[in-house]
Amino acid sequence: MRWRTGRRSDNVEDQRDAGGGLGDPFGGGRAPMRVGRTIGIGGGVGGVVLVVVLMLLGVDPSFLLTPGGQVAPEQSPARRGPEADGAPQFQAPTAGVEDEMKQFVSVVLGDTEDTWTAVFKESGKRYVEPRLVLFTGMTRSACGLGEAAMGPFYCPADQKVYIDLAFYDELRNDFGAPGDFAQAYVIAHEVGHHVQNLLGISDQVESLRRRAGRSEANNLSVRLELQADCFAGIWANRAHQARQILEQGDLEEGLNAASAIGDDRLQRQTRGYVTPDSFTHGSSAQRVRWFKRGLAEGRLAACDTFSTAEL
Repeated sequence: MRWRTGRRSDNVEDQRDAGGGLGDPFGGGRAPMRVGRTIGIGGGVGGVVLVVVLMLLGVDPSFLLTPGGQVAPEQSPARRGPEADGAPQFQAPTAGVEDEMKQFVSVVLGDTEDTWTAVFKESGKRYVEPRLVLFTGMTRSACGLGEAAMGPFYCPADQKVYIDLAFYDELRNDFGAPGDFAQAYVIAHEVGHHVQNLLGISDQVESLRRRAGRSEANNLSVRLELQADCFAGIWANRAHQARQILEQGDLEEGLNAASAIGDDRLQRQTRGYVTPDSFTHGSSAQRVRWFKRGLAEGRLAACDTFSTAEL
């Protein structure tokens, strides 16, 4: 991916040296994010040692959107010991690597800003840029307490994307999804949730979820996530047309990442079986399909996941 000459965004907040910027972790009384805690069961985009994303457990889907309105975090893979299938132990990135990763994140965010500013302008709307927070371990957000093991997430209450850069090591080592474009896809997906927030889609879905049964609420969550995948594809389409960011192999990296975090693949890896009614992000095939649709067409109208019967 050609990113080094790209414009750096001014909207990156680096809270890593501030211990995640916790202070009062619950933001003056606001309820923290509601996450499942267990030992030896997988989470979200396997056995996570402390925290597991609820989607993989098939529990009450109301946990996926907090009282503060937070969109479900991207699922984070298992953190395993060195004895597990020869998996490499997680190691914190060095300062030099982290600095380069910060530059990369800044460029990708800047590129999404340019892309969505143009898309919104085409329909006479103004794009409000989100901020992106880099943290280590855990951090406070307007939606509550965020933890690295949950994976990257977007909080609509403060219009910020949150990411612990260690997630990219997990994406490569545990998900088998290496590459800079795979990493960019993750950011573009979370920015896709910001776009949904600005367009009022997130509020509409949350209103419907409150009145829905478990299966229907899960289905709405899947459609929301698949639309964010499609929006990530729109970014890739527009960015490549404008700035030729894609290199050979980049498309495969993005599709591999989308496939690696499908609910069916994660459930099969962590539980040994699949429960489609508990899906909250979509299957591998669905995530790939909608990312490719946005990539191929580059239009918001192509990403209407709520009107189609076949996802």
